[in-house]
Amino acid sequence: MVVAGQKRKRGGTDSILPTPQPRHPYLTGNFAPIEKTIPLTPCTYTGTIPEELADGEYVRNGSNPVSNSDLGRDAHWFDGDGMLAGVLFRKDHTTGSIQPEFVNQYILTDVYLSSIGSKRLKVPILPSIATLVNPLSSFFWVTLRILRTILLVILSHLPGSKQKIKKISVANTNIVYHDGRALALCESGPPLRIQLPGLETVGWYDGATAEGEPVDATSTEKEHVLGEGSGLISFMREWTTAHPKLDPKSKEMLMFHASFAPPYVQYSIVPQSPTTNQAGAPLQKVLNAAVSGVRGARMMHDFGVSSSHTIIMDLPLSLDPLLQLQGKPPVSYDSSKPSRFGVFPRREPEKATWFETDACCIFHTANSWDDVDAVGNTIAVNMLACRLTSATMIFATGNIAPPAPPKKTSADALPKKRMSFFSKYNLDTEASVYDRHGRVESTEEEKESLLHVTSTEVTSLGEEDEEDHFDEDQCRLYYYHFALATGIITHQWALASIPFEFPSVHPDLEMSEAKYVYGCSTSTTSFGSALGKATKIDILVKVDVTTLIARGRANPPRSVSGVVDSRPMADVITSNDPDDPIRVFQMPDGWFAQEPRFVPAATKRSEDDGFLLFYAFDEAQLTLTGDAPLDEGEARAKSELWVVDARDMRTVIAQVRLPQRVPYGLHGGWFTGEQVRGQRSVERVRSVEKVLEEKDGGVWMGIRDAVEKFLA
Repeated sequence: MVVAGQKRKRGGTDSILPTPQPRHPYLTGNFAPIEKTIPLTPCTYTGTIPEELADGEYVRNGSNPVSNSDLGRDAHWFDGDGMLAGVLFRKDHTTGSIQPEFVNQYILTDVYLSSIGSKRLKVPILPSIATLVNPLSSFFWVTLRILRTILLVILSHLPGSKQKIKKISVANTNIVYHDGRALALCESGPPLRIQLPGLETVGWYDGATAEGEPVDATSTEKEHVLGEGSGLISFMREWTTAHPKLDPKSKEMLMFHASFAPPYVQYSIVPQSPTTNQAGAPLQKVLNAAVSGVRGARMMHDFGVSSSHTIIMDLPLSLDPLLQLQGKPPVSYDSSKPSRFGVFPRREPEKATWFETDACCIFHTANSWDDVDAVGNTIAVNMLACRLTSATMIFATGNIAPPAPPKKTSADALPKKRMSFFSKYNLDTEASVYDRHGRVESTEEEKESLLHVTSTEVTSLGEEDEEDHFDEDQCRLYYYHFALATGIITHQWALASIPFEFPSVHPDLEMSEAKYVYGCSTSTTSFGSALGKATKIDILVKVDVTTLIARGRANPPRSVSGVVDSRPMADVITSNDPDDPIRVFQMPDGWFAQEPRFVPAATKRSEDDGFLLFYAFDEAQLTLTGDAPLDEGEARAKSELWVVDARDMRTVIAQVRLPQRVPYGLHGGWFTGEQVRGQRSVERVRSVEKVLEEKDGGVWMGIRDAVEKFLA
């Protein structure tokens, strides 16, 4: 018998079952990383492969942590080593047939190569974003994780190391094409060149050349590069947005670089070489030009670019390690601060005009374009963006309960809400911890503008109806109109009430007034908890933004919180109106999609004459516990690449059966056959063989091994 205060003796260890590990929603199911990589492999398909896809390649980037064994650790959807998954449509020019081929490869960053070269490390080298945003993370714990990373980076430079960590980027967010190079991107480093179609890693791109490219022996002067002349913080000046903008007319690539030190945002323009302006003079490169007026270090993911102006977003979502000294996590959202938009002529970032309005978060812009007067001068700049009313998404994708709202509100008093885009997909019968936790930022506060911005709009809807449309923590496609002469945001409202994210337009119409915007949504109409669940997409959307903007201007919604089309998703799905400005493609039951990319058709009958390409996955392949089967053998789960008619948003033109699954990821791109053939020459590519070699590293490697064992 055990008496009070006496320790109970443990039984034999054979009778103790392993402690169940917490299930992180972004490390399980089809979010779980896949360990198997395969070279270009022929695939079967049904339907007809459009001729426009011949010799082109669809590639998607995403997070794929190299180690998934420790499910109890902090993890975030934005963490993890980059992995590319592509489908090449190889054409046999003798027979005219098109054969799809699948390939997936890890992006061989410094961090990835160093990780696989160290057998001791069980936790990723870089601290998780979940650690940085968690309100419960102590100053000591966050500092410890950062110092661990710094120490591991230093150890990688010891004599005998197989891979030095010179850049900390995992390059896991996006992939674009510019000037003969495919570039993988992530905000924590410079672009990294990838070779199509095999997806080999070439090397870091510095704004002039990429590692692994042949040296031009005829060049007499050294080109300027990213971060040049910045001293000890030059590595931060290389940090490049994952969403550079590519001008389809001038062929320039525009980028910004956000860091912790002032000036907090710098700006670069890299022209295609050789390219000339309208006067016939060569376009000049702009590197690391300071953007004036940004007030602090921000978590800044995207920006807007029209044909003549650039828009930098200084939003109240901070990313600053020094916030820990104020008792805040390094990533912090402050709804009491305004959102600020700096608009400046493309090549003059020092001339930014700043517009202020209510607090919000924006991670993706859809498009920007100019309004010009009779003589061609820009008088206003328009921007479409996916706007959130809080920072809930940052916490939800890390499986973290957000901070308590500023004002306590009884759960019973909270209004019924539709599902946030970044909320769980299925409903549970019992409320989770997050359900009882309250909202991170109350959208009630947006019913009155934080800043009473002067506006030419007249509210046409009754306040009660308007509030019903807006009373959700939702991500919507939102319209801004910046009047340059007055410094006023003359229009700012949502185009529709349905959730909308991951936007894109016809590639030839970026930076001009495109009629259609494509994106992702969900059919669920009930609000659910983000904790313990993950975002899944079962609706693709095409929005006729020209029509909805015209409606909004003719009959203006309430400024800031207004909505032009207030229909719920259920009404949009069942609409039979052939002229409906919102058209959707709904996935079959149990199937989920990823971000689509528009590929124009050769017939060019209309702007939307083309195809949407995206990866699709049937979750019926998951186990009863919701896990993905092992990625080896006949029982492994498999994804598909779907080709959908963008005009009718109904017809599935082709379904390519892939040899394995593609985890739900982030952004991708379509690369034409001309781009694949037109890549710059490569002298060497990175490989894993060197870091996997077994050899005696000497004393220094013995020290490194001992320290890494301690830090594992």
